[in-house]
Amino acid sequence: MSNVHHGSTVTVQYIGTLDNGRTFDSTTEEAPLVFTIGANQVFPALEQAVLCMRIGETKNVVIPASDAFGPRLKENIIKVDREHFPAGKEIKEGQKLSIEFSGGKARVMLVTEVTEAEVTLDGNHPLAGLDLTFALRLEGVE
Repeated sequence: MSNVHHGSTVTVQYIGTLDNGRTFDSTTEEAPLVFTIGANQVFPALEQAVLCMRIGETKNVVIPASDAFGPRLKENIIKVDREHFPAGKEIKEGQKLSIEFSGGKARVMLVTEVTEAEVTLDGNHPLAGLDLTFALRLEGVE
C-alpha cells in the first residue's frame, strides 16, 4: 500500500462537520475530493492530515478556523446606503449580491440586514470563524 508524500495526487472521501454536528460538506462515491499534495488546492492543514496515510485508512482531523477560512472580520461587514442600489430592486436578508468595488473588483456578499436607509452586507466566508472537522478516508494515491 502506498503512502502519501509531497507531490502525490490523492483521492479522498470526507464528511465535514462543525462543532454543533452540522454537516457543511461531504463527498460522494461519484465525486471524491482529488488533489495534489503541495499544490495549494486545499488547506495546508488538510494536506498535512493526509500525509503518510495509507489507502483505506481513516482519520478524523479538526482544522481550527485560523487554518481554514480565518476569523470573521468586522471590516468585511459594510453598510451601504439604499440609494446606491437600483430603484425598485428587491433586496432581502439572506440574499447574495455581487458587489463591484473600486478598481473593478467584484465580491459576492451576503445581505444580513435591510432597512429603508441601509443594506448591511457581509463579505466573510460563511465558514469563517468556525473550526472544521473532517472525517477522512484515503481512497487512492498516484
